[in-house]
Amino acid sequence: MENSTHYEVFRLAAYGDIGQLKYFYFALVTVIYFVIILANALLIGVICIERSLHEPMYLFLCALFVNQLYGSTGLFPALMFYLLSDTHDISLLYCYLQIYVLYTYGLTEYSNLAVMSYDRYMSICYPLQYNNIMTPKTICGLILLPQVYSFLINAIIISLSLRLQFCGNVLDRVYCDNYSVVKLACSNTMLNNIWGLVATVLSFSCTILPTIYSYVRILRICLKSSKETKQKAFNTCTPHIASLLNFSFGCLFLILQSRYETADLPPILRTILLVYFPICPPLFNPIMYGVRMVNIRQACKKVLGRYPKT
Repeated sequence: MENSTHYEVFRLAAYGDIGQLKYFYFALVTVIYFVIILANALLIGVICIERSLHEPMYLFLCALFVNQLYGSTGLFPALMFYLLSDTHDISLLYCYLQIYVLYTYGLTEYSNLAVMSYDRYMSICYPLQYNNIMTPKTICGLILLPQVYSFLINAIIISLSLRLQFCGNVLDRVYCDNYSVVKLACSNTMLNNIWGLVATVLSFSCTILPTIYSYVRILRICLKSSKETKQKAFNTCTPHIASLLNFSFGCLFLILQSRYETADLPPILRTILLVYFPICPPLFNPIMYGVRMVNIRQACKKVLGRYPKT
């Protein structure tokens, strides 16, 4: 084992020296964060207030929006602070906390999208049994299950990383990620690598595969159904598929940058690809669902119309 040092901080090297541009980036990030909070909080409030939206599909959407606020909060306050700061050191404790928040956000997001695909599958393929299957108890279970599953998976990831000793403390990132931290370790990382593989297989099996299965079944039903059924499936499934693809692209960008050398890319492009998954889905999803889904759009107008203009 190489000589290790007891580091108390990691250095986030991706910020570099951006000079006076830091004020422009800070303003841009602040506006994006404000829009994310406003858009997600608005739809969460509308779904909670409007009784016509107290249906499984919208309750699962509400859980998605809550998770997006959670994930954004794991990135934006720190990003805004370090953009204006002259030093870019992050304590080990906060680094691990950031990893935990962003990883639980990512896994919960995929799990919520899998639950939403199951809901669409039951609604389109078994419309007569849907209300008997989607009871309040089942809905609560499907909302809580992703939270518990993500907590357990990532609690193990963090506990394995906490025991490591490090030979360096420089991360070429604007935020902490577990893979970059583990690469700095001098101590044996076999358990981390094994659990990382197990967690990846589990997550793929529990989220992506059920989603693919649900849409294959939905497609088969639609091919044999009436025009009205096809239109219903198209209207409710298109935003979900767009959300899934958008988030998957963000995760793919992150994985590719972690596993492959991207030094040839411009620094600003590398940073954009790194922050895509905690920024774009929380920004894109509420706007898309608010525009694409008629019931949500009408409920927003109804709720906002209750407050007179001053």
